[in-house]
Amino acid sequence: MVSSAHEALHRIFQQDPGLFARAARHLGVAFPPPVSTVELSTDLTETQPLERRVDTLLQMNTEDGSFLLAVESQGRSAPDKPASWAYYLAYVYAKYRIPPVLLVVCADRGTAEWAARQVDIGPRQWCSLSLRPLVLGPDDVPVIDSPDDAARDIPLTVLSAALHRRDPGADAILNALAKALKGLSADDENTATTFIELTEQGLGATQAAELWRHLMAVDLSFFQSQTAQQLRAEGRAKDLLLLLGHRGVEVSEEDRERIVGCGDPDVLGLWFRRALTATSTAEVFASDGESGADAG
Repeated sequence: MVSSAHEALHRIFQQDPGLFARAARHLGVAFPPPVSTVELSTDLTETQPLERRVDTLLQMNTEDGSFLLAVESQGRSAPDKPASWAYYLAYVYAKYRIPPVLLVVCADRGTAEWAARQVDIGPRQWCSLSLRPLVLGPDDVPVIDSPDDAARDIPLTVLSAALHRRDPGADAILNALAKALKGLSADDENTATTFIELTEQGLGATQAAELWRHLMAVDLSFFQSQTAQQLRAEGRAKDLLLLLGHRGVEVSEEDRERIVGCGDPDVLGLWFRRALTATSTAEVFASDGESGADAG
């Protein structure tokens, strides 16, 4: 199953194709920034029943000419992947007649090291094809922990957060990113919402994701979009369940579903305040003016 963290590591390049040129500088490779881009179909399936799909495929048009950027988000090493990647590059070159570049994005250092190896295809007497991916891993993208630096390049900061999500510097990146997003104007709310969502996805099931939900509930409360509302509600629901568990209040499966399913941060905030002193979930859910005993 494709995870949300997997999606974020290649979707960020769909959101801002120019990010590729800026990120590639950290690999010592200079690509000109695109003057325009075309998002191409990711379906590389032929007439045979074998389906092949690249994660993201973009046509990058620059002042120096055009190239195809195939972005793969890779969560672990897989022996069969280099053959698939070679197929992707050969297929898109044959189809579009535009030089392709393969970018592999890995949040794991071991996977990044594996993916960066050159793979020579052919008998030992003669190499017919060499696969040379560009790889972005945690050691290739800097820790962006300054709000000013984050504001100058929010997409790169989102990528930095996703790649460093398990590192000690993750908290500083997220705090800087939250401040940078807070500095966006009201007209940029849709853009901010996209980056909030991509960050949430890119952090996966890590402790950093818990901090991000807290930051969304507090520092970005001025965003009223549906995505931001959902993130704040999820964070408050988790805090409420933690509080009830810490205080030893019994929570039935029905109660848990009611808390998790509540999408209103204000209601969850009210329940949280009641949970500070409540001895049962009946008291937490009681309507205004009701006592816990009346709320059965």
